[in-house]
Amino acid sequence: MDTLHLLFNAVTIVFIAATMFAAGLGATLPALRAVLTNVVLLVLVLLANLVVVPLLGWGVAALFGLPAAASVALLLIASSPGGPFGAKLGMVQSGDVVAGAAMQVLLAAIGSITFGPTANVLLKAAAVGGGVALDVPALMLTVAVLQLVPFAVGLVVRHYAPATALSWHPVAARTSNVTFLAVLAGMLVGNWRDVVALIGSLSLLAGLVFSVLAFTLGTALATGPPARRTTMGSVAAVRNAGPALAAVGLAFGDEPAVLGALAAVLLSGLAAAVLIAAVLSRRRAAALREDA
Repeated sequence: MDTLHLLFNAVTIVFIAATMFAAGLGATLPALRAVLTNVVLLVLVLLANLVVVPLLGWGVAALFGLPAAASVALLLIASSPGGPFGAKLGMVQSGDVVAGAAMQVLLAAIGSITFGPTANVLLKAAAVGGGVALDVPALMLTVAVLQLVPFAVGLVVRHYAPATALSWHPVAARTSNVTFLAVLAGMLVGNWRDVVALIGSLSLLAGLVFSVLAFTLGTALATGPPARRTTMGSVAAVRNAGPALAAVGLAFGDEPAVLGALAAVLLSGLAAAVLIAAVLSRRRAAALREDA
């Protein structure tokens, strides 16, 4: 069991680092500057992802009366912006991929700092987690090292050696995808009893509703053409699993009930976000055919 636990932690670290390294390799300074100079869009997206969506998670958990483990999982996820699949869903829906990728990276970077304090406040306000408070400095250090350093390295490589970055990016992206699936599988297999126990409860439905509402709010709190706004919706709906996983390990000792709930909520939320992106993609493809 100890070996499996160490393996799971190692794969989780690889997932977080590879995801941020791939994001850095795929980012450019002009794209980041374009996002940072669009002040209205920037303020609205930060408001949506750092304030509104975390409060939404708290509201959904309270509305559905979730048990403690599921509430902790949902609050951790809601507090963690910048999920790497947000930008990818922008591609799936034929949205504004450049803005989506740049904003996802920015949110992941900022979220590495804001996640700990936000989750700590929500856990205390919701009175869940058995009174356990997150060690904010340790969590900030862990998340910052695992996310900001790989992203910075990738960005430097992209800026000074673009050909190398483009050749490395597919490998880093595949590593991110594979390890993400491995992390989800590890959470499900290692905590399948807790996941099965959630079937028939409101936890899975709460994760789905949270994702749909986060997409709606993220789309509403954005500017620009519909493709850009719905891309911002996808970015808001898909949260960053890395900090949440780090928090479960640091604050809850990889408690099986919390890990199982985290896997279930992540899967149900991701399923909802993928479905929305697929519907948007079909509508836009149909619109293009009609125009042609």
